[in-house]
Amino acid sequence: MNPTTVAPGLVIAAPASGSGKTTITLGLLRALRDGGLQVGSAKIGPDFIDPMFHSAATGRPCVNLDGWAMRPVLLDGLVGRAASNVDLLIVEGVMGLFDGAASAGALSNGSTADLAERQGWPIVLVIDAGAQAQSVAALAKGFRDHRASLVVAGVILNRVGSPRHVRILTESLVSEGFAVFGAVPRDTELEVPSRHLGLIQAAEHPALETFIDRAARIIAANVDLTAIRSAAVPGGAGLTGGSSGRTLPPLGQRVAVARDPAFGFSYDHLLENWRQAGVEILTFSPLAGEAPVDGADAIFLPGGYPELHAGALAANTVFLDSLQRAAAASKPVYGECGGYMVLGQTLVDGGGHGHRMAGLLALETSFAKRQLSLGYRLAHALIPTPFGPAGTSVRGHEFHYATVLSEAGDDPIFAAEDAEGQTVGDLGLARGSVFGSFLHLIDRAT
Repeated sequence: MNPTTVAPGLVIAAPASGSGKTTITLGLLRALRDGGLQVGSAKIGPDFIDPMFHSAATGRPCVNLDGWAMRPVLLDGLVGRAASNVDLLIVEGVMGLFDGAASAGALSNGSTADLAERQGWPIVLVIDAGAQAQSVAALAKGFRDHRASLVVAGVILNRVGSPRHVRILTESLVSEGFAVFGAVPRDTELEVPSRHLGLIQAAEHPALETFIDRAARIIAANVDLTAIRSAAVPGGAGLTGGSSGRTLPPLGQRVAVARDPAFGFSYDHLLENWRQAGVEILTFSPLAGEAPVDGADAIFLPGGYPELHAGALAANTVFLDSLQRAAAASKPVYGECGGYMVLGQTLVDGGGHGHRMAGLLALETSFAKRQLSLGYRLAHALIPTPFGPAGTSVRGHEFHYATVLSEAGDDPIFAAEDAEGQTVGDLGLARGSVFGSFLHLIDRAT
């Protein structure tokens, strides 16, 4: 390993979501690490859960890379950070290879293909071949030839059956000029449990290390790891050594950040940027009965699954009282998505039971009848916030199933539009020093 150079990288992509690229990626990360390599990882797109699994597999932080929501200076800095001090960088794509927003954002439409092309990283295409034979070649050829500027280094076949099945698939692909790096058999034990926002969080997996080790053993036995490593090339951008410039200003100098299964969705790049600015991050677990450290001058409640733990949160009066004291002292108290719901009046769980929350915003939410809100957002601040004056524009992503029962009475924070430029209305609420919204902020827009 040479820490002064940028490690070679490649992208694990797929024709569609559900092809198994996350499990394949985890197996590769751990198998390569077990082979003595220092392996870095990144996840394309606005995803909190996959990076947790990546970090468990490598023992290193995993960064998000987002061509729609991140300015080039931030994106390049994160690429440089992920590819420094490692031997190899494995990047997991999002959805299907060419899937992204309907229009370009800060840099691109956010697709895996756009980022791979910009960096010059080759693609390893994971194909769920469980219900295919010779047709697999037509599928792979279509993805390889759809954009000539992309390099498809090879294919990993997933969920294959008998040796005869593997032979038919392989012969068909080789006849079209594809390298087949491996064929992974069907294994129900390699399926990650999921819930309404996707996979369960890594910390919630009942046997996480066993799962990752099993994935690594299967990958090592069925995939040519030497060929995978040889296919990687250094990216052509992101040579800034991890310096990402200023993103969103910190809430304070000593920021208490909730972190547990109810509040697990915080972007690593945001908190790391605050640390680089000299901010002390003080984590605490409301589910463990903890409250923010008394000396904190701001509180951040990230998103997560508070609806699954609403009773426990409502019972933690030490936590809720601390939020009220912070608000009374005019300390910034900020909640994103799940954290926003906890700052409200009432959270109704999936069983229809209402739970009193902090009562700091005029928000009532319910999961008794779920309603999906999903997509990128370009948001313009209507009022001053710690992130900037009125008129500040930010980019982020919204993904929740909460139904809003009431949010009248406080000031809205953002006027927002989606990735197509269509108005989606006002987002968020603010009262005094307390503010929040369903928007997961990723970067400022300019």
